[in-house]
Amino acid sequence: MIKQTDQSDAAVLAELAVQLWVNHSQVELEHEFVELLTSTDAACFIKYADNCPVGFAQCQLRRDYVEGTSTSPVGYLEGIFVMKEYRHKGYAKELLSSCQQWAASQNCTEFASDCELDNENSLQFHLAMGFEVANKIICFRKSLNNN
Repeated sequence: MIKQTDQSDAAVLAELAVQLWVNHSQVELEHEFVELLTSTDAACFIKYADNCPVGFAQCQLRRDYVEGTSTSPVGYLEGIFVMKEYRHKGYAKELLSSCQQWAASQNCTEFASDCELDNENSLQFHLAMGFEVANKIICFRKSLNNN
């Protein structure tokens, strides 16, 4: 079963999301999901197997430029995760499909995503789901001295 979430699901989302975004705390993510789920420009979905939450996906509308797209808004997959023991069962594909259906219901005609350059598993998932590579970039940062 796939469930579109509301604010009452923030703790469950955070419990799953902290396994994807390991540089964040579960408490921090729960607060972010509570806030996110008040927006009409975002949606999250939880995959349940045997009444147990085993995966989630977060998508949003992006109205700024999205690499490789020509319309606005664009549905954007912000994150997707399935617990290791539940992978290769089609659950991520179901979650992605829910995100894409939501984006289409928001009048999007394009859907996009990204992954880190070295995340081979994510790259293979995206390609298997019909995404095409739009661009590859390396981002830079630099501290500025206030002298």
